[in-house]
Amino acid sequence: MSVRIRRTLFTAAAVTAALSLTAVAPALAGTGTAHTGGRAASAPTVQGDPRSATQRVADFYGAYIDSVWDGEDPAAGADAKALRAFYLTADARRKVEAYEAKEHADGILFAQNVPVKWKVAATGSGGGHATNRVTLTWSDGPGAQVTKIDVRSDLRTLKITDLRPAG
Repeated sequence: MSVRIRRTLFTAAAVTAALSLTAVAPALAGTGTAHTGGRAASAPTVQGDPRSATQRVADFYGAYIDSVWDGEDPAAGADAKALRAFYLTADARRKVEAYEAKEHADGILFAQNVPVKWKVAATGSGGGHATNRVTLTWSDGPGAQVTKIDVRSDLRTLKITDLRPAG
């Protein structure tokens, strides 16, 4: 057997071994894709669209809840205030502040504590406005308390114009 043929065979064997090791190594290390019921579990993904009123409400509530959740962080209060200034109209901010003064509770969450989960769903649009329903979950488990907030946004500016507990 010539040197060239042996070298080609050796190279092919090395490439095959490397590819096999690449496929097997994560499983051996325990860091590969988790399998559930024969199907690979996928990692969570998030995407967005800054032109969507629903996405804007979701972005606001996600960032706001993160900010107040991290209340021990010195920047958290400033972050929450900046988020309100960016996402809410001046009139909506005044309504939130009036609610807070009267009820001694957060006027964005309509509560004194912070939820552990949130979701946003579009519920309608018309007259230049979109309405979304924010669902807040306050604990884990089957008996978790849930509250809902209706959030109205201007479709032109995408700013939140009104928030109120859903009945």
